[in-house]
Amino acid sequence: MKLSAFIYGSVLASLPLFANAWLPEGKIRGVNLGGLFVVEPWMMQDEWSAMGCAGKVSEFDCVLALGQTAANAAFQAHWNRWITKDDITQIASLGLNTVRIPLGYWIYEDIVYSDSEHFPQGAFQYLERVCMWARDAGLYIILDLHGAPGAQQAQQPFTGQYAPTAGFYVDYQYERAYKWLEWITNIVHTNSNFANVGTIQLVNEPIQNSGTVATMISQYYPTAFKRIRAVESGLGITANNYVHIQMMNEKWGSGNPNANIDNLYFAFYDDHHYVKWTPGVTVSRDGYMRHSCTDDRSGNWPVITGEWSISVADSAEWNDEFTLDRSDAVEWYRKWWAAQFLSYEKIDGWIYWNWKVNWIGGRNDWRWGYQQAVAAGVIPTNPLDAYSWNVCAGYT
Repeated sequence: MKLSAFIYGSVLASLPLFANAWLPEGKIRGVNLGGLFVVEPWMMQDEWSAMGCAGKVSEFDCVLALGQTAANAAFQAHWNRWITKDDITQIASLGLNTVRIPLGYWIYEDIVYSDSEHFPQGAFQYLERVCMWARDAGLYIILDLHGAPGAQQAQQPFTGQYAPTAGFYVDYQYERAYKWLEWITNIVHTNSNFANVGTIQLVNEPIQNSGTVATMISQYYPTAFKRIRAVESGLGITANNYVHIQMMNEKWGSGNPNANIDNLYFAFYDDHHYVKWTPGVTVSRDGYMRHSCTDDRSGNWPVITGEWSISVADSAEWNDEFTLDRSDAVEWYRKWWAAQFLSYEKIDGWIYWNWKVNWIGGRNDWRWGYQQAVAAGVIPTNPLDAYSWNVCAGYT
């Protein structure tokens, strides 16, 4: 794969180390491998039931209910079937160049409190395998700390637990996260299966608009930067081969990520934009198209929209305009997908949420699954086709 001029130098390390801090040429265009190492039951109901976890709200709760041994077996079967080599091959065949892999801190088992935290064990070999597949397919890889120690948001299964409060924003939890980041940075630079990992994300979707996250900006982000760079320095990694370090951009609403970082070399930013939850957008076909055709996602640079979908507001889920069985549903959702695609192409690219889903609300809801949307004819096999559709005529 051709490399971006953003690198400021060669990506070939002089030492026998493997990670190359590069970005794909042009735009990042990719999908999240959500549900693999951090299960979100809402989007994979049949799979969750097959694991024996029906009725449980998070991985923590399922492991606690099944017991460690049975849970390990259930999750191993899940890791084997949720994302296969065929999935990675298909992703690469669809004009995509990137996968973002959400991870929980518990994949590094040394930092889990074995007496009080209940998570599946043995996932690392499956992470190594999927990164090898992605490397061999020529895909760029972003590793995302999706579930942080203590949970960065309350009552959110994407943290791996349905925590009553967000417990991440304290010193001892930050320290566990730093150790996780040091561990994964070392692996990225020393294990050839991780050769296409070019970005590590410090934390996914922290609390918004709250003084709770003040120490994340003043302490966690700058210290995390230093700890990652210290590992790289200790390994003899040259600056042009550092990993990119990704943070939620200022538009996310958790403060200015750059405020206390001395050296922003290879800083990278993530912008999540779900129109269904965006205040002020008129909930109608016209309103959604108008918003997506005129929205400006720029800000901290370089930035990508690392999560987005074509799902609509929950309040409008069964409105006639948006029902999936309407005769023109595929046609309209294709236009709206294209409008969002074009918006995110104006920045440094995008990563769709999610690659696949498994029965949401008792139906095959292709609005959340890229694979399902391609099969339904909503997303084209080459996303660049959208440039010729002129979907925003009359909206800009």
